[in-house]
Amino acid sequence: MTELVSPVGTEASALKRRKRKLLTRLRIPPDALPGSLVLSHRRCGKPGCHCAEGTAHPFYSLTFMVAGKKHVESVPAEWIDAVRPAVDAAHGFKDAVSELFAINAQLLVLARQQRRRHAPVDRSSE
Repeated sequence: MTELVSPVGTEASALKRRKRKLLTRLRIPPDALPGSLVLSHRRCGKPGCHCAEGTAHPFYSLTFMVAGKKHVESVPAEWIDAVRPAVDAAHGFKDAVSELFAINAQLLVLARQQRRRHAPVDRSSE
């Protein structure tokens, strides 16, 4: 397989600096949780409960995908302070990986553009 030629210039240098900086802070959070943490409200159905007439009971759920299947799990209120940072950590990690992939794509585009500009012209057919 042919190795890609690394692009040069100020734009390429800036992208490479961003990439190095990103890679130094890119650590997989060991307790990260995928998906979204959502606060919803529901009524319990007991006729004498305050929720029958007023505000419904709050409850949290974590929605995530595993092997292409959607899962929704209830999260006890006392766990929220531990679960929320774990979900946020996963989002931060995914954002960093997406940025890294975007940088790599931009570097590929720059390398292609520079290759076209500096490619030897074949004049044998003239």
